Amino acid sequence: MIDPDTLPPQPRIPMTARLARWFRDEPVTAVLFTLCIGIEAILQGADYRLWGGPHWRDVAYTYGGFWGGLLHGWQPAYAGQGVAMFLSYSFLHGGILHVGMNMMALISLGRPVSQRLGQGRYLALYLLSAIGGGLGFALITYTTELMVGASGALFGLAGAILAWAWADRRRFGQSRVEVARVLARPLAYLVGINVVMFWALSGGLAWGCHLGGFVTGWALGLLLDRRYRRFA
Repeated sequence: MIDPDTLPPQPRIPMTARLARWFRDEPVTAVLFTLCIGIEAILQGADYRLWGGPHWRDVAYTYGGFWGGLLHGWQPAYAGQGVAMFLSYSFLHGGILHVGMNMMALISLGRPVSQRLGQGRYLALYLLSAIGGGLGFALITYTTELMVGASGALFGLAGAILAWAWADRRRFGQSRVEVARVLARPLAYLVGINVVMFWALSGGLAWGCHLGGFVTGWALGLLLDRRYRRFA
């Protein structure tokens, strides 16, 4: 039996080397993470007047956030804003806690999706789920208020993962009832998260965005992984 204390110490991998490996192995997740964190870091610095000023966040939200009012007669800030906002909102966040929670979810969910689909289809799933989240918000949650955050895209990743769990079990002969019992727990967990956050935010949760992203991700997960389409 080998005594761990007798083993030579393992060399520490420099942070730059770890980051380089991450960008090499998971480039989509790394770029999305850097983009969302970078934007929020710039806006945080402006909030504290390290550069610019607090008006930078107002400008970012005005031009990049999802404004329901633009679907109900508001004047856009630029041509095409009513279309662009269905994606641009997903790269903005409401603060450090908001972006931190979303980026932890991205790291957790991104790897299994990228391993299943490859980087190109993973990126397509992410972006289209963000758009689906915007559509869900527009159709279900009637409001003229601002909506920002990557959670629509993240719920899309979760939807794809659960769709594959469904399809894999159906492929190996489990009945719909058996599979539904297995998936009831993670689905209940996702619903519970939304209920708790809805209560904690006094109704300020964009649950329609979460639902729209989840449904989009579920459908696209099965579509992009064509081997399992007939088991849906």
